[in-house]
Amino acid sequence: MSTLVAPGSGRVRPAEARRAARPEPVQRTVVRRTIDGTELGTVELDPEVFGIVPNEAVLHQVVTAQLAAARSGTQSTRTRAEVRGGGAKPFRQKGTGRSRQGSTRAPQWSGGGIALGPKPRSYVQRTPKKMVRLALRSALSDRAGQGRVAVVDRWSFDAPRTKAAVAALGALGLAGRVLVVLTADDAVADRSFANLPQVQTLVEGELNAYDVLVNDWVVFTDDTLPGGPAAAEASEGSEA
Repeated sequence: MSTLVAPGSGRVRPAEARRAARPEPVQRTVVRRTIDGTELGTVELDPEVFGIVPNEAVLHQVVTAQLAAARSGTQSTRTRAEVRGGGAKPFRQKGTGRSRQGSTRAPQWSGGGIALGPKPRSYVQRTPKKMVRLALRSALSDRAGQGRVAVVDRWSFDAPRTKAAVAALGALGLAGRVLVVLTADDAVADRSFANLPQVQTLVEGELNAYDVLVNDWVVFTDDTLPGGPAAAEASEGSEA
């Protein structure tokens, strides 16, 4: 393997060497269907989102941070300053034959405060945004590499019906745990999937690596597919 050297320095640039050794993203396609299973052709998945080599180390760190942030951290114990009572000295300093004590709320007393006990705290870990984005792309690439990404044109339910949602999953051939990515306007679809314990729904802006990994399938629509036509049009509109 060739070594990259900074011009005139004779030193290797580690970042450039890593980029040169990084494999090229893989172009993948998936069949686009309607909710009744009718094929509408194929759609090419964005290779930068669905075709990279998953970074397991970043995935582990980001998922661990996400699970840690979900912890409530509400455990609490009272110190001697917070326990009720104990204002008066229990007995005189000398002459009793017992060790001197200043308060019955000290940690060595029954009913006293707790020394060095737990207090409410935050378990949030700081995770750089670049790592979060890389973890999501790694998770999506892993599911795409296993053929576990599905695309439908839209969720054309007339009314919220669990029966219609079950029929759509069967027509699409989706089994196991399914993550359905919706837009904010897909309220009918959200209600239709709500009573299915094996189905999780997310708004496109809430898509994250953990939820992708805990589900067997990820289902997008034309409007929610990352790097799809709708995303490209939105990007062009914002630049204009």
